[in-house]
Amino acid sequence: MNASADKAVMVTNARGASPFVIVVDHASNRLPDRFGTLGLTMTERLSHVAWDPGALAVSRALSDQLDAPMVQATFSRLVIDPNRGLDAPDLIWTLSERTRIPGNENLSPEERQYRIDHYHRPYHAAIETLLEARRHAGLSSILVCMHSFTPVYHGVQRPWPIGLVVPHDEGFTAAFRDALLALEPDLRVGWNEPYAASMGLTLTLERHGNARGIDAIMIELRHDEILTLDGVALWTERIAEGLMTALLTRQ
Repeated sequence: MNASADKAVMVTNARGASPFVIVVDHASNRLPDRFGTLGLTMTERLSHVAWDPGALAVSRALSDQLDAPMVQATFSRLVIDPNRGLDAPDLIWTLSERTRIPGNENLSPEERQYRIDHYHRPYHAAIETLLEARRHAGLSSILVCMHSFTPVYHGVQRPWPIGLVVPHDEGFTAAFRDALLALEPDLRVGWNEPYAASMGLTLTLERHGNARGIDAIMIELRHDEILTLDGVALWTERIAEGLMTALLTRQ
């Protein structure tokens, strides 16, 4: 493991033998000292506004169970969203659902560039470095992008405990979905839910998966499902089995 309090990224188990490489864009709600609280209350900083609750816990458990490398951002998406392109209007959030982010309003071009250079670029460089090292070592890689989502958004209930976001090639993702449903036929699996790929929320998946020509999957877990140890364990088992079954069916 390597990381420090002022680094933008942590890489765990870089030499893991699994074909799966887990990435967690919104693993942390940490606001480095430079940014203070961004004008937010503690409650707001602990909410889904600032990160993907539970996503890191499941990802760590998957990394351990599968012997998979894992890359996680160590800063809140409110500093800068690592899963957005540099030209995206929500690269640096000023409003998330109904929550204003006062500290992100009226940023200077210099401050915007600082966040790109110190957070966004190092995070993606770490993913690229890991995948390139694996390629040079003759290891195949399947990118697994882990996220969580809030059960209610703008007052609308989201019924899926798990959703899959599919921008292009759906082969591996479809195999994973089929594996989940073979295990639990009544499981409600969202397809391009709770977000559609067309909404521009798939930078990491597309940049490091589709653009490299490797299989990639974006998994969204409803975060009320994974806020307890039992929930984390249940979804770790489901996802691990689904991934391994999908891998076997694609070989």
